[in-house]
Amino acid sequence: MSAPALRHRIIMHAYVTEKSMDEMERQNKLEFVVDHRATRAEIKRAVESIYQCKVAKITTKIVRAGKIATVRFSKESSAEDIGSRAGVF
Repeated sequence: MSAPALRHRIIMHAYVTEKSMDEMERQNKLEFVVDHRATRAEIKRAVESIYQCKVAKITTKIVRAGKIATVRFSKESSAEDIGSRAGVF
């Protein structure tokens, strides 16, 4: 499987809740539903490649909806801009 196709399978879609919207505005974070087999390093590479941004930190959690990755972006990348490209708005 080619690398671009693999990256698009790691990130399923943005995970939007009131809490995630607040984190986007206050802490420069976005949440994504990701493949349950994906590692933090794979998620970081996929997000940086798809959205042409710099990721500062990734945390993951397992919930009923699947595996959720919380992505904190570096100061030079705006979560609001990336969120608009990811279809959050």
